[in-house]
Amino acid sequence: MPEVNSPSEISEPTRLLSLPEPLQAQLDEGTNLPSMPAAVGRVLAVARHPDAGLVDFARAIENDPALTLRLLSLANSAFYSRHQTPLRTCHEAVSRIGLDATLAAVMSFGLSRTGHQSRHLMLLWQRATVAALAARYLAQQLCPLHSGTLFTMALLQDIGILALDAMAPKKTERLYADVISCHSTLEEKERVSFGSDHAAVGAWLAQRWGVPGHLVSGIQQSHGPLTSIPVELLCLRLSGPIADAWLSPSPAKSLVNLMHRLKLIDGMESISVNQLLNDIHHQLPAMASLLDVTAPPLHDNEAMLQEAQQHLFKQTLTLSARLDKQQNEMEALRQRQDDLEARSRQDVLTGLANRQWLEEQLQQRFALCQIESRTMSIVFIDIDHFKHLNDEYGHQVGDKVLERFGAVLKSSIREGDLAGRYGGEEFLIILPDEVASDALAMVERFLQRLNNEAVIYVEGKPLYVTASVGIASLDDGQFDNIRELIDAADQCMYRVKHSGRSGVAVYGR
Repeated sequence: MPEVNSPSEISEPTRLLSLPEPLQAQLDEGTNLPSMPAAVGRVLAVARHPDAGLVDFARAIENDPALTLRLLSLANSAFYSRHQTPLRTCHEAVSRIGLDATLAAVMSFGLSRTGHQSRHLMLLWQRATVAALAARYLAQQLCPLHSGTLFTMALLQDIGILALDAMAPKKTERLYADVISCHSTLEEKERVSFGSDHAAVGAWLAQRWGVPGHLVSGIQQSHGPLTSIPVELLCLRLSGPIADAWLSPSPAKSLVNLMHRLKLIDGMESISVNQLLNDIHHQLPAMASLLDVTAPPLHDNEAMLQEAQQHLFKQTLTLSARLDKQQNEMEALRQRQDDLEARSRQDVLTGLANRQWLEEQLQQRFALCQIESRTMSIVFIDIDHFKHLNDEYGHQVGDKVLERFGAVLKSSIREGDLAGRYGGEEFLIILPDEVASDALAMVERFLQRLNNEAVIYVEGKPLYVTASVGIASLDDGQFDNIRELIDAADQCMYRVKHSGRSGVAVYGR
């Protein structure tokens, strides 16, 4: 049964294509541009007619025995025959392989002999052959009706290189020295050198020859991103990277990169890389011979896939180790940030909250109490006779007293309370949701500990301290702001100071 070609979803150009003026002027004036042999030109003339059919193509090809022989060879090859009866006429050959594939075979036969055959042009045709096979395989899996058209587009996608090479051979010899392994970077280099890329030049050249519009558009769009595009265009654009991987000096490593790219593309889950490579492997020798192209290298696909899997496994391990290292670094960084933040809130000597953090928390908790109609008590503490202690024993002993006093204070509050050093020998405690009587009970326990436990020992002798304490609760007065509440507790503390020290007073009592 003949292969049916369906019109591609790739939109055709609606007008004559143009290039940057300096480049187009050079191409228009160029006498060395690729030109088609007369027989190929006759076939293209037929293709330009929208009503042209199989008979018209066959008659144009039959006038050239060489074209006829090659087309029959292609139609009877394993690539198309599928064990069918051998064909003997040009009409039968065109019917079997389809119009687009016929045009591709005829054009490639003419183009592969255009100009000198430098190494990069040889690689160009090898790339085109592998890309055409890859595009056809992908299309058969994803959009079977377009397989013939996509085979043709992929085969012709890089013909712009022929025009640029003919126009400026010295410049392109350097530019295309690595046409395969660095093909993805060519467009940028070409724009710098010529003001355009070979896909646009190829489309312009194809249109000039009279190639059908949908093929011109395919050449023009053959390079670009692989996401958010129609499936037909995806098959075409993937064909080039697949060919690059196949022809790479390190095909296994290139295959790993290709596999990574395929994983990122929606809809590619059904594509088996192994089957794709095997299909290319089986078809490539015959196709290269039929197109009269120097045969691209063949690979042991199983060994190449195994090597690729090993590279992929090593990359995964390396990536995992790198991610673990980054995660550990992030955790260490977060820990350092947490430590720095904690230290910024702490009083260095006592380890309690510093005054700045105390005041921030007082403001927040006071506002919360107002919004949610909750209560809060604060406790203001001043160590008695601390100046005398410093004068008698020295500041080092004074610092040890403050440090130990802070530790006793911290161990006397519950979780959720906040104790801090307010300044000098003054301390402040925030007691959320506690009324004055609860605060008083906590303070009395704390003062009892001070009576029973020496804060430090000086020359083997115990040193005890006492404290004056004031308590103020939101339930015991009308406080418009946190400063008024602090002042109320502070006044109570000074009342204890003036009445003999070592005691506690509650605001409003």
